[in-house]
Amino acid sequence: METLQILGWIYLGIMLGSIGGAIGLGLFQAGRVKSLETEIDDLKEEKKLLKAQLTKSYNRGKPQPRKKRTWKRKPTKK
Repeated sequence: METLQILGWIYLGIMLGSIGGAIGLGLFQAGRVKSLETEIDDLKEEKKLLKAQLTKSYNRGKPQPRKKRTWKRKPTKK
């Protein structure tokens, strides 16, 4: 009977320890995750700006149409 009581206390200690460990890790990692998320957002914004700058530099309009000829062709002999 006493071994069952000892095993119960061990089981309770393991359960409380795992719950406490999960909560502790969550509290310590929350700040790190937040800083990584802000860095990701900054990099996404930088990528968007660089992409806009790149497409802006490659954006050419249509070529200018050629001017019409003002002289008439000479008639050809047959």
